[in-house]
Amino acid sequence: MEIIQGILSTYIQFFNWEMWKEILTDPVSWGLISTLIIIEGLLSADNALVLAVLVKHLPNKQRKRALMYGMLGAYFFRFLFIGIGVYLVEFWFIKLLGALYLGWLCVAHFLQIGEADSAKEMKKTGLLVRLFGTFWATVISVELMDIAFSIDAIFAAFAISNQIWILLIGGMLGILMMRTIAGLFLIIIEKIPELEATAFIIIGIIALKMLASVIGIDVPHYMFFIVLIIIFAITFIIHFLKKMKVA
Repeated sequence: MEIIQGILSTYIQFFNWEMWKEILTDPVSWGLISTLIIIEGLLSADNALVLAVLVKHLPNKQRKRALMYGMLGAYFFRFLFIGIGVYLVEFWFIKLLGALYLGWLCVAHFLQIGEADSAKEMKKTGLLVRLFGTFWATVISVELMDIAFSIDAIFAAFAISNQIWILLIGGMLGILMMRTIAGLFLIIIEKIPELEATAFIIIGIIALKMLASVIGIDVPHYMFFIVLIIIFAITFIIHFLKKMKVA
């Protein structure tokens, strides 16, 4: 009962307009929100491709509807997970699990563990098609993929900030960006492929930040931003040097 009351009190905070005003006028908050949006975009660029594959077999009108329903579902689940997560993340073992999960994502990427095969994902929709029909089976598949994609971003978000308003704005804008300008990120990553590795290095650093908070070490926001700037600067320098070498 206490847990339910804690989660409900978290949701009530969504409607605290004074706190919204404070967050929206704080430059540090916007810095954190921008960080969340960038990470969401970098993580979601390839996810957008998977969603495109899932709806590819539908007629053009139904594709747009399926993606629109998927986006509404993504907003609902993000709202749900953030509300629950803000309460649960207060427990040290939840933070520890989050840090270990993010660390595993980072290591798995560089060791090429558990690569997803979109063709395998498509085969899972057979039962759904028989139960709900092609269109709604596709919508359900999109929703399930959105939930899976949310796990990475939500753990990353909780490591950056535990303020519910920052998480909500960053998460919602991140979802919107994934659906609207994910193609731009794909083009950027295609031109600067080193950014993909950069995204997972950042995830690794976020995992360390979360792990530090478990043992009572709080990393100041300005230090986190400085590290991000340095990482991006190194990425662009490496890319430039590679281009110079090829030329």
